[in-house]
Amino acid sequence: MVQERTLPKFDAATVQITKEEGLLLYEDMVLGRTFEDKCAEMYYRGKMFGFVHLYNGQEAVSSGVIKGAMRPGEDFVSSTYRDHVHALSAGVPAKEVMAELFGKATGCSKGRGGSMHMFSSEHRMLGGYAFVAEGIPVAAGAAFQTKYRREALGDQNADQVSACFFGDGAANNGQFFETLNMAALWKLPIIFVVENNKWAIGMAHERATSQPEIYRKASVFNMAGVEVDGMDILAVRAVAQEAVARARAGEGPTLIEALTYRFRGHSLADPDELRTKPEKEFWFARDPIKKFAAYLIEQNLASSEELKSIDREIQQEIDEAVKFAESSPEPNASELYRFVFAEDE
Repeated sequence: MVQERTLPKFDAATVQITKEEGLLLYEDMVLGRTFEDKCAEMYYRGKMFGFVHLYNGQEAVSSGVIKGAMRPGEDFVSSTYRDHVHALSAGVPAKEVMAELFGKATGCSKGRGGSMHMFSSEHRMLGGYAFVAEGIPVAAGAAFQTKYRREALGDQNADQVSACFFGDGAANNGQFFETLNMAALWKLPIIFVVENNKWAIGMAHERATSQPEIYRKASVFNMAGVEVDGMDILAVRAVAQEAVARARAGEGPTLIEALTYRFRGHSLADPDELRTKPEKEFWFARDPIKKFAAYLIEQNLASSEELKSIDREIQQEIDEAVKFAESSPEPNASELYRFVFAEDE
């Protein structure tokens, strides 16, 4: 069995959160989980094709960082091939994400991207990337243009922060080291979020790296590094808020390692036979949505019926997204060569 690291302690009693904030975070996590469950259903029914990598179990990371600490629609988000939920947290409508998965013209990438290439300039979603670590330098580029516009061009409104998500496997990739070095040297307004779900496809994290504690790698770049329980949305939100504040203040980047777990196989084509039952049960018991729902009820921030009402509303939204995707047109063959090069406005 893979050795489990002790999850970082976090005192929820120190958190200041309003009912509105709590329900927003809960709604976003449920949106991500419900969307992904529907994707699995549609995939197995033959409605979508190719590789589809689901995010079940990791919702506290996306919601905690994007919805809890950033300004969706203003700040930038760079994702991975497990990108549906990052897009949703960034504000891309569920119907546009679903339509993209169906390969329809109404999708956020006009049906050209599919599951692994979600993009929306309107929502500052810089894309999902099929190649490991590919989005890391892209996120740094977005952070650099923010810094350049503010410091070289004098645009005082340029205070956007870039959030760069990637997995534990990417932390052994050359682009990870090169980009972190550059970001530290230039004090770029960026946060690097490692979603350490313990497995890089079928390779256990501890077998693949000489230093399993990824956040410690920040020290060689003289960068702030922090480890957080990625199954606790309040803990993720707290460290993300601090990192975003530092970036916005011009104090440079932060490397956040969120210890999390994917509840499904690597992709929907993965029979998931490599991970042991005890390992899975260890993490299933820490379901971030169930944990946060219990917190909201215990703190009198929401009733059980209020949460069930949100669940029903989200389910309706996802069902409508499927109808929208199914009824949307296929990309027109006459536009086969569009979007290859930049077009005039």
